[in-house]
Amino acid sequence: MAQALRFPNLISLAAGFVDNATLPCEAVSRSLNDLACDSNRLRKSLQYGTAAGLDELRQAIIDWSYAEMPGHTVTRDRMLLASGSNQLLHLLAETILDPGDIVIVAAPTYFVYLGTLRSMGARTISVRSDQDGMCVRSLRDQLEQLAEAGQANRVKAIYCITDFDNPRGSTLSLERRREMLQVVEDWRKEHGPMLLISDNAYQHLRYNGEALPPMISLSDAAPDFVVDLGTFSKVFSPGIRVGWGIFPRELIEALLDVRSNIDFGAPHINQSLIHSALTSGDLMQHLPTIRKGYQIKRDAMLEALNEHMADVPGVHWDKPAGGMYVWLRLPEHMDASEQGELWRLATEHGVLYVPGHHCFAAEGQAVECNTIRLSFGVQTPESIRAGIERLAHAVKELSAIAVE
Repeated sequence: MAQALRFPNLISLAAGFVDNATLPCEAVSRSLNDLACDSNRLRKSLQYGTAAGLDELRQAIIDWSYAEMPGHTVTRDRMLLASGSNQLLHLLAETILDPGDIVIVAAPTYFVYLGTLRSMGARTISVRSDQDGMCVRSLRDQLEQLAEAGQANRVKAIYCITDFDNPRGSTLSLERRREMLQVVEDWRKEHGPMLLISDNAYQHLRYNGEALPPMISLSDAAPDFVVDLGTFSKVFSPGIRVGWGIFPRELIEALLDVRSNIDFGAPHINQSLIHSALTSGDLMQHLPTIRKGYQIKRDAMLEALNEHMADVPGVHWDKPAGGMYVWLRLPEHMDASEQGELWRLATEHGVLYVPGHHCFAAEGQAVECNTIRLSFGVQTPESIRAGIERLAHAVKELSAIAVE
């Protein structure tokens, strides 16, 4: 924010916001009008709801997102609604973690969740990842090290963003999904409870290829230890702030106890609006518009990177099949952090990015300061191209200085 004020012509490729032009104004206006015209529904929406969330919305989410899932076993009594999936991550952390407990994450991973865990005194340990998601061999090795060190009882969860993750844009392959489930099953038999948190914030933003089945559907034992999280923030509206989570049954009561001490449940009127969007078909009609817009933006970013940075030695980027982010790697000697020279040059050239070092856990894989998260969510294709060109100028200028 300070940089944006200092450099008013900055193109921000940092913010993970959704495209302002695609916000569903007409659909929400219809839902609000329908709600206002039905005094009984309106009164109910203006009153407190249950801590678990609106019963009709929970069923509508199951019908929309899980009904065609292989081996479908999702029921309303295992689902909680919240003010976005971030709140569910926070509630879950408060419920299962004590200071010093361990959560295994990918390197890199969602930096906001790292902050949540850090604020609770938890340890985060990262394992290697690539374009197919968290590397299961690296995960096994890390878990074996913790067991040998006598810390098995402190390992409480593995966290992964299954599809088009933030920040890397990678998707956990079907083979690795199955392998990871087996790793957790084996661990639970030998060492006791551990959760697998599958964050599916971007699952409906696929632009290429076929959708992969969610982790919760890939083994008979998965419902006993998989937490499946989703949100309407990316596919409909972040301002309405509704997310959902499917949890093992034995966790529900404890989560509701924590929830009741915080806010008694997500805002009831927001849940009613999402319910209207789902049952009226507005959300499904809106999704193709969002996907098409983001695909155009993603392609603009990839084309600009290829045009302006393909000739820079040591620069590489991943090509996501969906989501909102591109992960950029620079030469190893190049520091992209706020303390590095590239940050200064980039802002002077008029472009802002998220330094990748924020996306690495405090332990485990080494922090890579030569990395950048780029978001194509907010800017127009034209601004994205201009922003990448500006960033390329900064990278090339710094590369020339290094050569000298």
